[in-house]
Amino acid sequence: MPDYDWHPLTAERWADFERLFGRNGAYAGCWCMWFRQTGKEYEASHGEPNRRAMCALVERGEVPGVILYAAGEPAGWAAVQPREALPRLERSRAAKRPDDAPVWSVVCFFVHRNHRGRGMMRRLLDAAIAHARSSGATVLEAYPKDLEELSPSTDAAYTGLLPVFFEAGFHEVARHAKGRPIVRLTLS
Repeated sequence: MPDYDWHPLTAERWADFERLFGRNGAYAGCWCMWFRQTGKEYEASHGEPNRRAMCALVERGEVPGVILYAAGEPAGWAAVQPREALPRLERSRAAKRPDDAPVWSVVCFFVHRNHRGRGMMRRLLDAAIAHARSSGATVLEAYPKDLEELSPSTDAAYTGLLPVFFEAGFHEVARHAKGRPIVRLTLS
């Protein structure tokens, strides 16, 4: 078993993020910009424009998530930030705020193909929790898929899988769409 470690994505770790996401930018050129853009913006900018946009965010000092390392190599990614940094959430019926509590949101996971099937989502979630807590967050929110209500395919599991969140101590606080719960973990 390799040793695992995580670090926030900063400008100093940008090359690791690029190596992890590869030429295609993880999910078909997303570069983890989906939750930051409207549908039209995303369609117009997936691929290289999204890579440049994410790089610009990181160079400005924004920390959009954490990289998980396995034996020193980038193995996975979890996007975690204050909800306000992710405007698509505010327009989503499925992720509609259940209240006005200030929350951080975990919105995306990506695991390099060489590390899949090894419990990496849970390791990434633990890293996201630790990062949010160390950054002063008091509540962490997420929008995982409930595969008991959806297709058994994990193709759209990039937002996480409900059992992984339950194992980490999250509880469901709302459900505005079939198979799309909102879960939270109190950090303080």
